[in-house]
Amino acid sequence: MTDIRTEVLVVGGGLGGVAAALTAARLGRTVVLTEVTDWLGGQLTAQAVPPDEHPWIEGPAAPPGYTELRRRVRDYYRRNYPLRPDAARDPLLDPGLGVVSRMCHEPRVAAAVLEEMLAPWRSSGALTVLTGYEPIAAHTDGDRIEAVTLAGRDDGRDGRREITVQADYVADATELGDLLELAGVEHVIGAEGRDETGEPHAPETADPLDQQAVSWCFALDHRPGEEHVIDRPASYDHWRTTVAPFWPGSQLSFTDVEPITLRRRTWALMGADRAAGEHFDLWQFRRVLAREQFAAGAFASDVTVVNWPQIDYWEAPLLGVDAGQRQAALDAGRELSLSFLYWLQTDAPRPDGGTGWPGLRLRPDVTGTSDGLAKAPYIREARRIKAEFTVLEQHVGVEARPPGAGGAVFHDSVGLGSYRIDLHPSSAGRSYIDIESYPFQIPLGALIPVRVDNLLPANKNIGTTHITNGCYRLHPVEWAIGEAVGALAGFCLDRALPPRKVRSDPNQLADYQRLLGDTLGIQLAWPEEIRSRPHHY
Repeated sequence: MTDIRTEVLVVGGGLGGVAAALTAARLGRTVVLTEVTDWLGGQLTAQAVPPDEHPWIEGPAAPPGYTELRRRVRDYYRRNYPLRPDAARDPLLDPGLGVVSRMCHEPRVAAAVLEEMLAPWRSSGALTVLTGYEPIAAHTDGDRIEAVTLAGRDDGRDGRREITVQADYVADATELGDLLELAGVEHVIGAEGRDETGEPHAPETADPLDQQAVSWCFALDHRPGEEHVIDRPASYDHWRTTVAPFWPGSQLSFTDVEPITLRRRTWALMGADRAAGEHFDLWQFRRVLAREQFAAGAFASDVTVVNWPQIDYWEAPLLGVDAGQRQAALDAGRELSLSFLYWLQTDAPRPDGGTGWPGLRLRPDVTGTSDGLAKAPYIREARRIKAEFTVLEQHVGVEARPPGAGGAVFHDSVGLGSYRIDLHPSSAGRSYIDIESYPFQIPLGALIPVRVDNLLPANKNIGTTHITNGCYRLHPVEWAIGEAVGALAGFCLDRALPPRKVRSDPNQLADYQRLLGDTLGIQLAWPEEIRSRPHHY
């Protein structure tokens, strides 16, 4: 049955998967890392989502591997791009000057940098990377996963090739928590009920089909005077006329709702009016290349990524449905994105009284695809393990904790993160839930399934709830989860211990936390002056 034997198998090449693989390899373990697309990096690359980060990301609280990734991205631009001298000298170089991050950049640059980071481990034979492979079966024996079978294209030939990988430890770093279903690992989908968790912002009772919207992102530049209008999408009329009950109108509009207050707001596409109090426009929001950062004439246009509320697809869920329904939802999400682009090019109101910007041009080279859309949809919510410990809103939410208390302190902390509890509209007809949270710790208990001994979650599938997933799902947190998982697999192999024994034995837990802190440089606690400061945008 086995084509490959390894110590650690990481299924899913997003940021958590890469971090887990890299950390385990650095600790002397053999690793196989698989990814369904041909780019590593997940939400940062294949999903084309510039990083969502916290205010302290440039400091020591950031995951060390993620800090290295950000440094290498900046160095990549300095080595390869015609930066203005002052931009090149800036230690905090921001190629895109986007609003969502202190360092917005092109997804393909991050993909190249991740390949650089993994290169020595691949050359040494410690790490094998299989791109274009998806898991199709998990082979279990009692409370262990013995092997995973993956299917992929057969080296450019017609048909599919199957590979079975046997491993001592398996990390599920897939975007939807695929191994949890394939291996029969106890898990949750959708929203838990307030009657179960006591969370103030949970629905009264559980709703498995209450799942956050997905978004099919794309990259654009603007070429005034040129014609780049795409073919009219087949579902354009549907998106022009459909109005969700919680939305102020059609999504093909510059009017949406402010996530925190749910008040109606209207955007500008380009040229925010600072005199009117507008801080930024949609074009700046997730801009990944700002031509003002580069030598005059180097670029004819900025490049921006469209990941705006207008392309959030919430009409149907991806989990708890059959494969045909899931594919139909993904196809509809693509159609929404293309319809919004067509609307921008043809029907969107311009400040001069005209309609449409026909010079808006898809940039398939930026996303690494033939059609200009991202390689994969932006997934905000996955299956989540039933864990030894589940993070609740009462642990991190400002409203749910005593005034000024800060985030809960976990004795088994394995890393740090910070973000608002930010849930996008859902397939259950729910609008935004966007509330303050404190900087938080990642507890080891949230990484340990209630039953299975050798599967570890390394993406958005840890022991959070539907609510707390909203702040544990972002780029640096996913990386921190992956680092902890890679280190845990290495530690458990060294000592022939299951992960739950590491958590339950104070001496083993202390040794594991020393490995994280002293060897890997991972911070496990926020400074007190930060811990009690709510995360603001």
